[in-house]
Amino acid sequence: MTTEPLSFPRRQARTQRFTLGAPRAFTVAPDGSRVVFLRSGSGTDRAQKLWVLDLPDGRERLAADPGALLGGASERLSPQERARRERSREGGAGIVAYATDTALELASFALSGRLFTAELRAGTARELRVPGPVIDPRPAPDGRHIAYVAGGALRVVGAEGEGDRALAEPEPAADAATVSYGLAEFIAAEEMGRSRGFWWSPDSDRLLVARVDDAPVRRWWISDPAHPEREPQRVAYPAAGTDNADVRLFVIGLDGVRTEVVWDRARYPYLAHVHWSEAGAPLILVQARDQLSQLFLAVDPDSGTTRMVHADEDRQWLDLFPGVPCWSPAGQLVRIADEGGARVLAVGERPLTGPQLHVRAVLDVTADDVLVAASAGEAAPSPEIGEVHVYRVNELGVERVSQEPGVHSAVRAGGVTVLVSAVPAQPGTQVQVLREGKRAATVPSYAEHPGLPPRVTLTRGGARKIPCAVLMPSDYPGDTPLPVLMDPYGGPHGQRVLAAHNPHLTSQWFADQGFAVVVADGRGTPGRSPAWEKAVKDDLAAITLQDQVDALHALAGDFPLDLSRVGIRGWSYGGYLAALAVLRRPDVFHAGVVGAPVTDLRLYDTHYQERYLGHPVRQPEVYRRNSVIDDAGLVDAAEPHRPMMIIHGLADDNVVVAHSLRLSSALLAAGRPHEVLPLSGVTHMTPQETVAENLLLLQLDFLKRSLGVA
Repeated sequence: MTTEPLSFPRRQARTQRFTLGAPRAFTVAPDGSRVVFLRSGSGTDRAQKLWVLDLPDGRERLAADPGALLGGASERLSPQERARRERSREGGAGIVAYATDTALELASFALSGRLFTAELRAGTARELRVPGPVIDPRPAPDGRHIAYVAGGALRVVGAEGEGDRALAEPEPAADAATVSYGLAEFIAAEEMGRSRGFWWSPDSDRLLVARVDDAPVRRWWISDPAHPEREPQRVAYPAAGTDNADVRLFVIGLDGVRTEVVWDRARYPYLAHVHWSEAGAPLILVQARDQLSQLFLAVDPDSGTTRMVHADEDRQWLDLFPGVPCWSPAGQLVRIADEGGARVLAVGERPLTGPQLHVRAVLDVTADDVLVAASAGEAAPSPEIGEVHVYRVNELGVERVSQEPGVHSAVRAGGVTVLVSAVPAQPGTQVQVLREGKRAATVPSYAEHPGLPPRVTLTRGGARKIPCAVLMPSDYPGDTPLPVLMDPYGGPHGQRVLAAHNPHLTSQWFADQGFAVVVADGRGTPGRSPAWEKAVKDDLAAITLQDQVDALHALAGDFPLDLSRVGIRGWSYGGYLAALAVLRRPDVFHAGVVGAPVTDLRLYDTHYQERYLGHPVRQPEVYRRNSVIDDAGLVDAAEPHRPMMIIHGLADDNVVVAHSLRLSSALLAAGRPHEVLPLSGVTHMTPQETVAENLLLLQLDFLKRSLGVA
């Protein structure tokens, strides 16, 4: 009896897009003696394990196995932990995150809401019996205590399990429903890149702790219509124009002494970043609600007073970047800034890079240099398409660390650099451990091979030189025009045109079904220049849609594209863009797959939506012309009505299903035929294996039917 091989959609779903089994979340010891990381046991195993790579011999050993620690029991997650994983788009299981002391001797992590530690040198792991469910446990720098969140309180326990106590908890009891200590609020985790709410002092004697009160935030109800016996979930969602959570910051000592950090919270309500290191006083970055101004403030931990270190202003908006702000070892402010039309690295008040580089993140800071991730800037002699490299930067100049074309990042400490690379010619990621620039070890990946090499051409389209990826069927002889599938994200924070293998797998699968697939990163997408990203201010819809049209028409001169049969598919912002395409430009687009779209922009969150469109009360017309459901094209009888498939997870707490329901209602009222595919129990991610597989197959069937593809 023979077994049919699994389809690509099923394999991609089972392997979580071929990411399971790949090593990730690296930490390097300050003496360069070992590297700690997460990796599951195979390409289909969701349970992440904690590993240690000993240097210089390059020997790997298992530090913590979640299966053994839980005795084979299934993992159980609290609602708070599920929400944290949704915010970080974490689809794995087991040890999905960990934290360590400074010396990399002790690690802590949570499993099923229980607290565990691992002695990284000895290779032993054990549970500490504490109140739960435990969220985000983090050892003190000296490894003597572990702080964690449980029941809305910030608690601390000795590393041996002794002396557990609450350092801060909601009081009185009425506050417990809305107040929490030590957790990031929704928009900090979803939009600001701040996933945590407490930070140890370098001396391990006190912490900076965020207090979040979401009482002012409007309540929404998310129900599961497939299970009417279950109560709806009540969530605090800060939609554009409504109130945010009230966020305050305290210095809290292990002795219980508590001091509030003071700044102008009325003018700068967003606590965007927090940094506390031996190089200087605690450093916080706070933003105005309109994100046109922000302050870098140094905190006096004894009095709670703050002093301004630097201030930024911008006419469009101010972006937030990974790894900054922070102090250099010499006590200078390290930041990424938009200056002179370029995105530069600045140390103190001096920019160390120019328009040749587009800096995206700070990876490490030493007395000798700053390690950054950057793309080629628009002033570069020959900017590479879709590449991201690692660079060493100091006052003497810039040196590129990664050499092979691709997308690279790094972690560094103690003279050891872990270089993580995704390249076009190989699937997945390759991990090299470098000491003084020379390879000392590699970290193998257990991820499955996709078996679907993308036939991709990276190019630029149109007068604006829009970055594009064009994928043709693997067996295409090149003699006849092909129906086209536009496959964009196309909006802020979502770069799809990348010089790597795995980002193009789904597009290649669609190409192999008989399409020429085009991915275009128009204005608003990251990685090119500040002006490119900020061109969409107040005009997301028209500009991002026009760039998809321009890229398509420009590429038709160089590739065999049948412009009489053009479909478009997308998810999230890409779903919004697909809806815009078939409604506003039916002369160009003939069918659309609209996945989890934001259709009524007043229903999306404050920090994201107000950044691009301002406050809806002050700019109602801006929201109206950018919202799909207010589109005049819905009722324009003269325009052809193009087929549309709308897909949405009913459990989505980021882009709630109301977006798709309102779009469907507007289409119905306008007499426009469409299909709606509700996904019971599915959030903004689609990790369920059968759901993820069948979603691709149903989209393919719809596109073939709608475009007349055999």
